[in-house]
Amino acid sequence: MKYRPLTGTITALVTPFYRGHVDTTGLEKLVKAQIRAGVNGLVPVGTTGESPTLTHEEHMEVVATVIAAAAGKVPIIAGAGSNSTREAEALTASAHAAGADAMLAVAPYYNKPNQEGLFIHFSRVAESTDRPIVLYSIPGRCGIEIGVDTVVRLRAKYPHICYIKEAGGTVDRVDQLKTALGNDITVLSGDDSLTLPFMAVGAEGVISVASNFVPREVAKLVNAAAADDLAKARKLHRKLYPLFKALFIEPNPVPVKWAMHRAGMLRSADVRAPLCSLSAAGRRAVQAALATL
Repeated sequence: MKYRPLTGTITALVTPFYRGHVDTTGLEKLVKAQIRAGVNGLVPVGTTGESPTLTHEEHMEVVATVIAAAAGKVPIIAGAGSNSTREAEALTASAHAAGADAMLAVAPYYNKPNQEGLFIHFSRVAESTDRPIVLYSIPGRCGIEIGVDTVVRLRAKYPHICYIKEAGGTVDRVDQLKTALGNDITVLSGDDSLTLPFMAVGAEGVISVASNFVPREVAKLVNAAAADDLAKARKLHRKLYPLFKALFIEPNPVPVKWAMHRAGMLRSADVRAPLCSLSAAGRRAVQAALATL
């Protein structure tokens, strides 16, 4: 089976809630609006989708809803990560059965395994599907980094481990991965504010939070960078940078949900505990960033 490339602007979708439940109608509308705006892919039930506080039933409901609403127009990368290897295997197999094009596999958090433990974990996940796997290295949340040597080992053994979402905060990691694997690995930025510098040294897109709110603008930035039009890309980056920073002034996805609700894109800005509503200071900061747009 030939798979579509997972590059360009890929939105890490929020999960809309209304009166305590997943707002599937709102989610369907969001998916269709994203596709109309020109994004290249969607990631349901990642960190931005509040996967840690969804039940397993809700998790798969969100995946199925996004797949159905997208209707094959863009690839769907289902979040399927866990700090339990057995749970990650089960989520991966379930996402595969639901029809996801690929799976996002985050490094196990809290357990803090060594690199051999990471290799075993991702090997077992890879053996749960033959569809592409996007590794997700985010040491700020997980306490560990997926080592470059570990990525090399996984790529050598499992051809469908061929993507990595890099959210370690340094351009140097892109250089390290590309030096080690070249075109055998596709790097995607995990930080909106680093998309342009990452792409300048070889990344091929972003899994974006900001594109929930401004999908067309993020897509224009990514497309300009991909076309090596750095002058245009820099101009767009400068325009969007205040928003990129403001959307992380408090824990993601609290600020972006607040901005989307304020703009009429969501019926509510609700998040699930232990997350809480955007503070007054946070609202002022996001409003100030929006004013620059």
